[in-house]
Amino acid sequence: MELSAPRGFDLWRRLRHEPTAAFGLAILLIFIPLALCAPLISPYDPLFQNISASLTPPSADYWLGTDKLGRDLLSRMLYGARISLWVGTAVVLSAGMIGTLAGLLAGYLRGWVDEVLMRVTDIFFAFPSLILAMAIAGALGPSLRNALIALVVVTWPVYARLIRGQVLSLREQEFVSAARASGSQHRRIILRHLLPNTLAPLLVQASFDVGTTILSVAGLSFIGFGAQPPLPEWGVMISEGRNYITTQWWLTGVPAMGILLLVAAFNLFGDGLRDILDPRLRR
Repeated sequence: MELSAPRGFDLWRRLRHEPTAAFGLAILLIFIPLALCAPLISPYDPLFQNISASLTPPSADYWLGTDKLGRDLLSRMLYGARISLWVGTAVVLSAGMIGTLAGLLAGYLRGWVDEVLMRVTDIFFAFPSLILAMAIAGALGPSLRNALIALVVVTWPVYARLIRGQVLSLREQEFVSAARASGSQHRRIILRHLLPNTLAPLLVQASFDVGTTILSVAGLSFIGFGAQPPLPEWGVMISEGRNYITTQWWLTGVPAMGILLLVAAFNLFGDGLRDILDPRLRR
């Protein structure tokens, strides 16, 4: 039995009545507007340095405190949310499109196309994804853009395998056989009949991977392979504050809590979305 995606109002109704998905969505509906409106609501420029106010604890003037250079942590958190959400979405969209195309071709055409594409994915799966991303980012040079490229490279095989498995099951269904018998071209069968029926598991995987990507970007930035100072990225902020972790807790605690909440929100939303879209899990 395949995942079936409910449409429009029905999906929204099920989301509201699925506690896990609703809680994750509620957190996202807080983070996303704050990130989008960061330039309008940030009390300070995230790069502005006020040395006289360095390492100020949370107060009325600086709600989340300041770092060692006197930069407002709240402003940097808001801009950091923009970076994390943008990178997470960009990586998942890029890897999803590449992997979906590869999976559709491998599953439908089979033969040598399937063998070549799947052996390539086997090579990527032979390495721990974060270690491989570190190697690629290190080879390209430390930067947020190169970290994004590295994560796309290590993520697309997941989608290729997922979509290939779905297509292998779908290609033997009666509606695909009927489309072939009616003389439909391969491109039409793939785009009109196979791709729409793979969207449900694709959406579930993507919702999980956005959170995973945010965590991976923060990890790469923390060890110096991702975003570089003074960019207000959460991994960079934790790295800059690690020497003060026992005395100025907010330097690492605040960005760590942001990562925790945002990643948990995507994971909870993905878990609830899976329960909604998979008829075998509906209560």
